[in-house]
Amino acid sequence: MDGLLTDEDLLAAVSGDGRSAEKIYRSLSPAVMGYLQARGVEDTEAVAQEVFLTVFQKLDKVTGGVAGLKTFTFSIAHARVVDAARARARHPHLAEYDPDFDTRTVASAEQVVVDRSGGDVVQLLQTLNPDQRDVLSLRIVADLPIDQVARVMGKSEGSVKQLQRRALAKLKDMVIGSKVGGAS
Repeated sequence: MDGLLTDEDLLAAVSGDGRSAEKIYRSLSPAVMGYLQARGVEDTEAVAQEVFLTVFQKLDKVTGGVAGLKTFTFSIAHARVVDAARARARHPHLAEYDPDFDTRTVASAEQVVVDRSGGDVVQLLQTLNPDQRDVLSLRIVADLPIDQVARVMGKSEGSVKQLQRRALAKLKDMVIGSKVGGAS
């Protein structure tokens, strides 16, 4: 199996000789894989396997000896490159989500209150009833989830959610009302 690929190797492979088919593969596959890689095919080994499956299925149709075999093999490789490019165009590469680069953020209700209050959050919190103030302090300052706030306060999760909603609504009305009232 050493040496250059010959027309006799091609004829033997057409006749079903496995060693000659292997010689064809070993002779041409490095160049085919290099071509596929140079053309930007992502999975060069898989595409090269497709190329050689097609070549071996149609080996009896090859004319022109070894030169014809090379032309035939690279015409199939080129067709697979075109197919791969079309597939990429139909199914673009999806990038993994990275929140550090996502600029589409919206401030939370808590952040809006803090921003609009000019930093005087303590004064705003004093306008709330004690339960509302406790809920917001535990949720925002302590950064506790609702279930933990409910356990700390000895209340149900539903009542904690309701207290939070009412407290934020009251703060929002106060902040927006003071901005609108202050602007006139």
